[in-house]
Amino acid sequence: MKIAITADGKDLNSMLDERFGRCKYFIFADSETMEFKALDNTYSDSAHGVGVEVAQFVIDQGVDTLITGNLGPNAAKVLSESGITIYNAGSMTVNQAIDLYKQGKLTKMSGPTTNPHK
Repeated sequence: MKIAITADGKDLNSMLDERFGRCKYFIFADSETMEFKALDNTYSDSAHGVGVEVAQFVIDQGVDTLITGNLGPNAAKVLSESGITIYNAGSMTVNQAIDLYKQGKLTKMSGPTTNPHK
């Protein structure tokens, strides 16, 4: 299963970044082999409206699952419509988040966790 995880660094020992649209990096990992690649979130410094652009970036990577902390309504809608399953995780490493996902211990997000930005 290919997973995207929001991260503040470029390896599996990095902390999960609880911001979706403004995270520093995305770690794209295979949950079975634990092979991964880290990509910069080039949208993190954009003025506004990054949620939909970042959601499309994640979709384009071909992931099945997203693990993040918070998600706005526009990004949540785009990701849900694409069929990506979204899980909520808090302060932990990327590796810990993947382990909890594999154990079925992360909570599925049923919608946005933040209000729209004005």
